[in-house]
Amino acid sequence: MKVVEATFVTSAVDAAGVPRDGLPHVALVGRSNVGKSTLVNALAGRAIARTSAAPGKTRLANLYRITVDGGPGGPGRWRVYFADLPGYGYARGGRDSVVELARIAASYFSPVAIAGHPEQRRGVKPRATDQIAGVLHLVDARHPGLDADRDAHDWLASLGVERVVVATKIDKLSRAERARNLEELKRGFGTAALPISAPRGEGLDDLWNLITRMARPTLRPR
Repeated sequence: MKVVEATFVTSAVDAAGVPRDGLPHVALVGRSNVGKSTLVNALAGRAIARTSAAPGKTRLANLYRITVDGGPGGPGRWRVYFADLPGYGYARGGRDSVVELARIAASYFSPVAIAGHPEQRRGVKPRATDQIAGVLHLVDARHPGLDADRDAHDWLASLGVERVVVATKIDKLSRAERARNLEELKRGFGTAALPISAPRGEGLDDLWNLITRMARPTLRPR
């Protein structure tokens, strides 16, 4: 599998600004400064997303269109959007931060935008995206068990869309800390988190395989 093109498309302030061209979307959700933009760049293999050490940098939904050749499911080129959503938890933190996430992302996560939602099957035109194929919920591997992450996980579960927990910054932990924190994340979320180090490339192949399985089944025949 090879990324042959990666392009910044738009920054959307509401549903009207989100592309509706039939391509699947994979959304990146997580606390401020968890590394969403850095991960976009690592997956794309080039710097298409602006990054910053200051939390709260992303205040819009930034959309990137990625063209891929091959991958699980067979040969051929296909495309997917990465939606880098604003980080939650910076302004208020704690349990109120999920309210911030819900407010900012309400239009993007419009129920009928989710692939397979009953209203979509009845022919209702999506209001935000044509298809949200899945969500990558990024959590900082150094800080497992945060209330903001648990609440966001529960909120995302209510959407009924496939989601994967991604543990970022795993390279900043010792081997013992890594094992302990990953186990804590598994207990807290009820599913294993995929450990990722964007700077070192660790886990990126496994993550691309997951993204491919999310996105390719939703592609419409051309």
